[in-house]
Amino acid sequence: MPAKPRPKPKRVVPVAPLPQSAPETDATIGGETLEPALVPDSSLAFNKPLAEIAPDALAPVTPTKALPPRLDLAYKVFLGTQGFLIGEATYRFEHHGDAYRIATVAQARGLAALFIHGTGKVESSGIITPAGLQPREFAVERGSSDRREVAHFDWAAGIVTLHDKTTLPLEPPTFDPMTLMWQSYFTPPESSVLELNIVTTRRIAHYTVTREGTEKIAWPQGEIETERWHRKSEDGRIEAYFWLAPQMHYVVVKMRVSQTARGTLEALLDTIRVDEPTQ
Repeated sequence: MPAKPRPKPKRVVPVAPLPQSAPETDATIGGETLEPALVPDSSLAFNKPLAEIAPDALAPVTPTKALPPRLDLAYKVFLGTQGFLIGEATYRFEHHGDAYRIATVAQARGLAALFIHGTGKVESSGIITPAGLQPREFAVERGSSDRREVAHFDWAAGIVTLHDKTTLPLEPPTFDPMTLMWQSYFTPPESSVLELNIVTTRRIAHYTVTREGTEKIAWPQGEIETERWHRKSEDGRIEAYFWLAPQMHYVVVKMRVSQTARGTLEALLDTIRVDEPTQ
């Protein structure tokens, strides 16, 4: 009998898992300690093909060009500043109308540590407004659904409720760590000094972020002009740098945080993926 033809393999977009390591401690924001490793979120499965795109595909939202329904930023994460690769992390932005959701697609241990030391599945949801992203809920799942911590934003009442039921005043501009990554796409920075608040599941932290100048950054698509932004913690111990690319509508191309539990961490944008257009 003739051999049966082998079925064609399904097309997938690989997201490399990160190497396992000991739990981290001592949070960058708000005393967070997230012990278990991140796990893939099955509700964010790659159920549609994705196409890798060039920077010019990140066009602003206009009446004639809508924001893609799903967009992934995939980063490579390095230990130190000499390019020692320790993992990869992909963050997904998806929306339906003015409702958005941002979440980790797969293990994102290295990149998550740029915001909160440790590990955990991180997710933000809310609405898109003329002023940018307005979070309604920020959640961290620490290995299982029964270890889920949530912060709720009540903009009408002007309060945020943390995981321990503490309520604090909610004053704009206030974001969570996930929306902070995407906010500049919707509302490019107009000042060289930004004052803002960041909510985690356990507290609110105040940030002062300063634009220090411009710098060319090499990434897989070539060299790109960026603006370098700097933040220093209130105790002066932790410093963070963010490189935003104006020609890609202020997408974060590179990030660096010093004095984490693992030392200095860097993340460099590797690829941008969007839904393929429907035929």
